[in-house]
Amino acid sequence: MKILITGNMGYVGPVLTRYLRARYPHAVIIGYDSGFFGHCLTGAGLLPEAQADVQHFGDARLLPKSLLEGVDAVVQLAAVSNDPMGNRYEAVTDDINHRAAVRTAELARDAGVKNYVFASSCSMYGAAEGGPRRETDQLNPLTAYARSKVATERGLQTIDLGGMVSTALRFATACGMSPRTRLDLVLNDFVACALAAGEITVLSDGTPWRPLIHVEDMARAIDWAIHREAGNGGQFLAVNTGCNEWNYQVRDLAGAVAEAISGTRVSINTDAPPDKRSYSVDFSLYRELAPGHQPQVSLAEAILGLKNGLEGMNFRDASFRNSQFMRLKVLERHMEEGRLGEDLHWIR
Repeated sequence: MKILITGNMGYVGPVLTRYLRARYPHAVIIGYDSGFFGHCLTGAGLLPEAQADVQHFGDARLLPKSLLEGVDAVVQLAAVSNDPMGNRYEAVTDDINHRAAVRTAELARDAGVKNYVFASSCSMYGAAEGGPRRETDQLNPLTAYARSKVATERGLQTIDLGGMVSTALRFATACGMSPRTRLDLVLNDFVACALAAGEITVLSDGTPWRPLIHVEDMARAIDWAIHREAGNGGQFLAVNTGCNEWNYQVRDLAGAVAEAISGTRVSINTDAPPDKRSYSVDFSLYRELAPGHQPQVSLAEAILGLKNGLEGMNFRDASFRNSQFMRLKVLERHMEEGRLGEDLHWIR
């Protein structure tokens, strides 16, 4: 088996590579990444890409056709990966997250790839009232990042897939420790605040709903998708990926972290205007289609893993929101130092 992972040097990629290497020791794993965040290691005892067979550096918009020769599955992780970055680089977000992803799918189809997996997002439900969102419910993307995910799914539905099976995994919000941990994710941020300052400051009124999924369980879902057959969900499938038990209000996440890390105070801005990005999600279809790849990590385990991982790094940076743990800050620093252009191409 030969697997190509685009965007493998981010937050999810190292965990996915480790998972696949352990599960399929004889597989050929190929990484392709721009390298923006390659230096942002967090407690890694090994360069994560050492567990791949080959690492290529390049822009997702310029993926060479030759890399797809003999590949069985493509995992499209490459993306401008959150709302702050998407808002800052809106046009580039569409180019990378949408147009490049659809182009890669077309190249994969032409190369005879069997499975194409797209890392989509539940954020496309946006402001959602009336109960947990199902895949058939109306989409309401509120940000450039969410709109790019919707556009990609529509593109994948539109193109002729030939004999290829395509899966859009609408992931819940990621969390958990990784060899390149991000702290611009809600649960990760709360644990970092608790360790560095002893206080979690919830900037909203705490009422928005968020579904979460641990990064290890994201890898488990991708493993299912790279083997999925058309008879199990259709040639193209968009599926909410997570579990119903992991739908939480933001204030409850803060409370869970405070309970796990003694001495933590929680401050909620009850006067803040409501965060419109609020959605709970129904994951029943994923449970039905992938019973052997369901999430296994609990919220308590995710918090403990982050606590132990960050403490193992002697993390105490109360100013971490200005650090390399925030992906937008990394891009800005590359630009300030003349390495990266506003189009997110390296300056050669």
